[in-house]
Amino acid sequence: MAGGERVAAHTVTVHAGGSTYPVVVGSGVRDRLDGLVGPSVRRVAVVTQAGIGLDLDIDHDHEVFTIGDGETAKSLATVEDLCRSWSRWGLTRADGVVAVGGGLVTDVAGFAAAVYHRGVAVVHVATTLLAMVDAAIGGKTGVNLPEGKNLVGAFWQPRAVLCDTDALATLPERERLSGMGEMAKYHFLTGEDLLALPLEERIAACVRIKAEVVAADEREDVTNTRGRATLNYGHTLAHALETAGRYDLRHGEAVAVGLVYAAHLAHRLGRIDRSRVDQHRDVVASYGLRTVLPEGVEPGELLALMARDKKAVVGLTFALDGPGGVEVVTGVDPDDAAAALDALAGLG
Repeated sequence: MAGGERVAAHTVTVHAGGSTYPVVVGSGVRDRLDGLVGPSVRRVAVVTQAGIGLDLDIDHDHEVFTIGDGETAKSLATVEDLCRSWSRWGLTRADGVVAVGGGLVTDVAGFAAAVYHRGVAVVHVATTLLAMVDAAIGGKTGVNLPEGKNLVGAFWQPRAVLCDTDALATLPERERLSGMGEMAKYHFLTGEDLLALPLEERIAACVRIKAEVVAADEREDVTNTRGRATLNYGHTLAHALETAGRYDLRHGEAVAVGLVYAAHLAHRLGRIDRSRVDQHRDVVASYGLRTVLPEGVEPGELLALMARDKKAVVGLTFALDGPGGVEVVTGVDPDDAAAALDALAGLG
């Protein structure tokens, strides 16, 4: 790739945790890794998964630590394995971690970096669309419990994030669609037609939107109904579908269904009209995503799982659209939530 094209990369600055860091989007930007890790870092623990295959030119002394695939690898056991391996290798507080992969890798490696020696520096090299537009940005890290998604974690801002769009050339179609689910979410948070932008600009726009929200509410203040928790739009049902574990849905695909569900629920509660529900369905479909529930869902199970969602404060809690935009709504009646599931199943 020509050097001039790399210089044209988009850089978004994230303000969080009392400091700032760059998110760099573009072709070949992984070559900037050494400069962003920092000269004071002596050794680097590179966390990745088998098959990612993104070549990195790291001058620092480094060791590669490979974690498993799938949601079962997003666990406290994986974090313990990483921390023990780092300890045996001799990683110190003056060293750093580089997470290379999708959202699972950045979530797990970021959490391990947050708790190892009470915090070591981490740089994310995002290789999937989902990680580039959402998971690697904003400092949320965490792992799952059998009871639910992302129930254990920490806020730990990275030193930098690199979104090398070259990695997307070999991205499987299902993973591309997963990233599109998060993009569709941003459409409803801002009204911006992201699909009208070239890919790199689209990714940078998503990063900018998330960076603005994170800067205003880094740690998701539960009293701020229009703060960071709105980034969970569509996620309450999505996490329930993922935790149930019987449905062949990537995260963003589940979020897409969750967006349409949230619209049905908001309509049920009188917050939006039917045309706005139809708009949700049409926009999600325009991103190439499903708008209906998987076959064989059990509403009672989904309601129970949604009640255990990590952002639940008072009863069932959802980010819902309304006259003033998306906001957090607590204490939703289970009967209304169930009726919205029925509506989604019947209307799509």
